[in-house]
Amino acid sequence: MRIIFATGNQHKMKEIREILGDIGLEIVSMKEAGIEADIVEDGKTFEENAMIKATEIAKLCDDIVLADDSGLEIDYLDKAPGIMSARFMGEDTSYDIKNQALIDKLEGVPKEKRTARFVCAIAAVLPSGKQIVTRGTIEGMIGYEIAGENGFGYDPIFYVEEYGCTTAQLSPEEKNKVSHRGNALMAMKEKLEKEVPNL
Repeated sequence: MRIIFATGNQHKMKEIREILGDIGLEIVSMKEAGIEADIVEDGKTFEENAMIKATEIAKLCDDIVLADDSGLEIDYLDKAPGIMSARFMGEDTSYDIKNQALIDKLEGVPKEKRTARFVCAIAAVLPSGKQIVTRGTIEGMIGYEIAGENGFGYDPIFYVEEYGCTTAQLSPEEKNKVSHRGNALMAMKEKLEKEVPNL
C-alpha cells in the first residue's frame, strides 16, 4: 500500500515528502502512479474541493489517496482569491504577475487592514472507503513588495509578523513547521496513524 497524493505540483510533493517523510509508506504523485484524471473542482470550500479530488482518484487505485486544496484569503478583498487562488488571473499566469496584482490592489491600504491567511484542507480516502478531512491555517498579512526566493505561489507576498519576513524568506524546515500545509498534514498524519495499523 502506498499514499498517492492527487497533485502534479512538484513543489507541493517536495513539502509533502518532507513533512510526512517518517510515515513508513511510499508517497507518490498521481503522475508517478501513472494516474491521469481530469477533475472538475466545483466545490464551494477548500474541504469540498480536496475531497472531490481524493474521491475521484480513489476510484482508480487501491491505495490511500490524499488530496489538498489550498489558497490565500485576503480579508480586505472579502477573502479573495480564496478557493480561486490557483485560477486567479488564469492558471497559466505567473505568480510574479499575480503577486504584483494583489499588492497593487492593496495600494494605500494600511497595515492593520492587510490581514490574510493561507488555508489548506487535506482530504484522505482510505481503501476501506473511509473519508478524513483536516484543515490548517497560518495567519499573516500582505506585504508591500515581493520578497524571498524560497517557497512558491503567494509565499513572496505573505508576511508573518512573528518571523519578520515572508514565508518565501523562511527556510523550508521553518516553513514546514508553521505553514498551513504543514499544520494540515501533521493533523492528517495523526489521524492516519490511528486508522491504519503499522504505519
